[in-house]
Amino acid sequence: MSDQLTHFDSSGKAHMVDVADKNVTHRVAIAVGSIRMKAETLALIISGTASKGDVVGVARIAAIQGAKRTAELIPLCHPIALTRVAVDFEIDDQNPAVHCRATVECRGQTGVEMEALTAVQVGLLTIYDMCKAVDRGMTITDVRLLEKHGGKSGRWAAPG
Repeated sequence: MSDQLTHFDSSGKAHMVDVADKNVTHRVAIAVGSIRMKAETLALIISGTASKGDVVGVARIAAIQGAKRTAELIPLCHPIALTRVAVDFEIDDQNPAVHCRATVECRGQTGVEMEALTAVQVGLLTIYDMCKAVDRGMTITDVRLLEKHGGKSGRWAAPG
């Protein structure tokens, strides 16, 4: 890990990082997050009877779209030709919550961490949007990078 912020030039101005001299490698990033809600809200999601339809199915498509559009949302991100975006949701009856896990891959000169994190956030925000009529108190939480592979820095995994 560097101790320098890479999105600033020597005079402190924000800039897009130059990746022209970086090697093209297979890059993978995995991010996770959760949305907590009332048990009744989770029951609507599970039953498929939410007024807007298949909540998890729509959230999966939204998460994939979010990964693909990351460079349009985060100003200094490079547009990346993604080779894979996989999004999984897990229903958690005990808490009650829905957990999201996004795996994003490419062959490129820069990593896909932001794409994985954006996929998780957009997926969870979509669940919020589709269920807010019955539960405005839902909380999106614990969004984080779990691991990344590829590039000069190699593999990184979150502690724990």
